[in-house]
Amino acid sequence: MQIDVLTLFPAMFTGPLTESILARAQAEKKLTVELHDLRKFGLGKYKQIDDSPYGGGAGMVMRPDVVVDAIEAICKKKKVHRIYFTPRGEKLTQEKVEELAKKKNLLLLCGHYEGVDQRVIDGWIDEEISIGDYVLTGGELPAMVLIDAVARHIPGVLGKEESAHEESFSKSLNRKKEYPHYTRPEEFRGMKVPDVLLSGHHKKIEEWRRKQLS
Repeated sequence: MQIDVLTLFPAMFTGPLTESILARAQAEKKLTVELHDLRKFGLGKYKQIDDSPYGGGAGMVMRPDVVVDAIEAICKKKKVHRIYFTPRGEKLTQEKVEELAKKKNLLLLCGHYEGVDQRVIDGWIDEEISIGDYVLTGGELPAMVLIDAVARHIPGVLGKEESAHEESFSKSLNRKKEYPHYTRPEEFRGMKVPDVLLSGHHKKIEEWRRKQLS
C-alpha cells in the first residue's frame, strides 16, 4: 500500500513512522508512506498557503489553488483515494479502517487554521473523516491514527495473520471489545489467572472468551 500525506508539518510524523510495526512494515516494503510538504506549493516569496476568509471571521483558510496543485501533482500518475480530516467527517471505525485497507493508494490531506477552502473538498476529496467529536490543531494526528490502524490490516504486517482478525471491534468478534488477556505468573499479588485459561480445554476457553466480549 502507498500512502501519501500532504501536510505543513512533515517532521511531526518522524516518531510514529520510524518505530515499531510501522517501521517494520516500511522496511519490508509492505507499506510506503511519502510525506509532502504543502509549503513547497505555496505562492510567492513567502510560500503563502492561506488567506483571510470571504465574509469575514477569525482565522485563515487554506487556499484552493495551492492545495489543488499539490493534490494533482501527487495523483498525476496513479488512481488515489483522497481523504481530508475534519470534525464534520464520517467517524473512523474499525469497519472503515478495514475498507480503507483494501485501497492501493491513499492521499491524506492534513488541514490547519480554519480548514481548507470548501471547493477543494467538493472537487478533489473523496471522503471526509473524523477521529472523534473534538477539535485538534491540525490533521496530522488523525493521519497518524489512520496510518497505524490501516497498516495492521495489510497482509504480513502483523506477526500472525489472525492478530488483526480477533481484535476489538473486528468482524470475528461481532464488532465488540476484545476479551481480557493474562500471562505468567499464574498468581500476582493475590490475583489469579482464571482457572479455565489453565485448563487446556480449548472449547471452554473459547466459550469463556466469548462471554467476556462487551
